[in-house]
Amino acid sequence: MVFGPASALGVSLFEETAPIERTANSSSEDLDIIINAVYRHVLGNAYVMESERATVPESQFKLGELSVREFIRTLAKSDAYKSRFFDTSPRYRFIELNFKHLLGRTPEGLEEMRVHSTILDTEGFEAEIDSYLDSDEYQSAYGENIVPYYRGYKTSAGISMVEFTHMFSMLRGASSSDFKGSLAGKNPVLNQHVIQNTPLAVVPPSGGAAGNGWSFQDTSLSSRSRHGVGASDQGKVYRVEVTAYSSPGAVNRVSKFRRSNKVYFVPFNDLSDTYQRIHKQGGSIASITPV
Repeated sequence: MVFGPASALGVSLFEETAPIERTANSSSEDLDIIINAVYRHVLGNAYVMESERATVPESQFKLGELSVREFIRTLAKSDAYKSRFFDTSPRYRFIELNFKHLLGRTPEGLEEMRVHSTILDTEGFEAEIDSYLDSDEYQSAYGENIVPYYRGYKTSAGISMVEFTHMFSMLRGASSSDFKGSLAGKNPVLNQHVIQNTPLAVVPPSGGAAGNGWSFQDTSLSSRSRHGVGASDQGKVYRVEVTAYSSPGAVNRVSKFRRSNKVYFVPFNDLSDTYQRIHKQGGSIASITPV
């Protein structure tokens, strides 16, 4: 299930594009599409010069000597990837981008960040890349021949509300580039929020709600602090805007109003239950922002 209107949150292109997979019947044109999709996803939509292309692995891939997974491994260990995301970024920015580029999600919590930080310390850059591609999770999600895609913005069993909101701060629409980073530059987007297990405001990209959407900007207030109108011992209050409620007495009939037609003020601890209830009632969440 997708969170809110896909077009408003910058993920409509990902929703409209089926997973790309190499099959036994893939044509030469299909293989070119797969190669370009791998570059786009693994390098975070960064522009790739002709001199930076992995020409030998590309040829091996077209000849069937490399699977999609092994082609991705070669690209993720290349100078093009290392120079963009390892050499110039702090450790935790590099790790959060590895999760995004190789597993299609954000880190679940501090322990996952620690595990990968330890791998970097004890085994180095290439072992860190291998740890994602050789994981059971990667095999279960993509196998040998599916190009990784973004999964973290969809609701599914086992994903927490916190990780769910974190993905939107990392995924700023189909045209954004990880090479340029966020407004914070090369600094980690999620570091303190992963450590503290706190959610982030979901803000549409490119001038979304209240004009705050050009790129995700970290809030100066902790999500667990007791600030804001209506805050209680359950933590910070969030404003949840809901649109597209089904009309009473009708089946699959959507409200005629284009703007959000319901607003809830919800403590942090109640966010997950509220989200589930809204979707059961036929509504779509347009935005979640701290009060």
